[in-house]
Amino acid sequence: MKSRIFEFGTNMDEYPIPVVNEREIRAGAGIMFVLAFLAFMNAYLLGDFFYIKLVVIAFLIEFLIRVVINPKYAPFLVLGRIITLNQIPDFSGAPQKKFAWIIGLVLAIIMFYLIVIMGIVGIINLAICFLCLTLLFFESAFGICIGCWLYNMVNKEKSKLCPGGACELPVKYKVQELNLSHYLTTTIIIVFMVIISFPLANSHTKKVSINNQTNRENIDNCIVPKFAKLIGHEEKWRLHNNCQ
Repeated sequence: MKSRIFEFGTNMDEYPIPVVNEREIRAGAGIMFVLAFLAFMNAYLLGDFFYIKLVVIAFLIEFLIRVVINPKYAPFLVLGRIITLNQIPDFSGAPQKKFAWIIGLVLAIIMFYLIVIMGIVGIINLAICFLCLTLLFFESAFGICIGCWLYNMVNKEKSKLCPGGACELPVKYKVQELNLSHYLTTTIIIVFMVIISFPLANSHTKKVSINNQTNRENIDNCIVPKFAKLIGHEEKWRLHNNCQ
């Protein structure tokens, strides 16, 4: 089994097409999801786009290496390989993965142009970020490659060796069986949680309103709250609230 620098997937005698290790792919996707989520929340909540620019550049390099050179050398996949080193590989078909990563590369290029080069902030960036997070989450959490599903829609030759044997449609094992009671129980719990969320939300809103009013009165009257006294922050609290 000869290895080359510029190739996509590994050719193995046991499989009719080049394959990749699904376990390291999912681990890599999980790392990418965490970084992208933190950068996204930092930009969305604090308006700081520094970290999301770094993530976009890192993702662009990652997908360029995966698609143009060789997935074996892509940094996030290398990290995923290290994490899953002691696990038996779960091989999946390389062609559909390449199609999925081309989609990732296109999205990374668009984000690189909009955010890094042009400095544009808007609904388009938000939508693309949300799409990327969704793709990464489904890949890492459920082992579902949405790009591979799209591959089947546009390609006459359907995917082979899908994660978990999904392409081969295996017979369901007993542990996978679902019946009416499973759906009914889950539905009842979801409905129950939705119903109780309304009174809890109202109660929470009232408490927040009361606390805000109390805090406002304390500030107006220059009454130092207990938490400030406990941490020895009385003078600072008075200074911050113009009570000197």
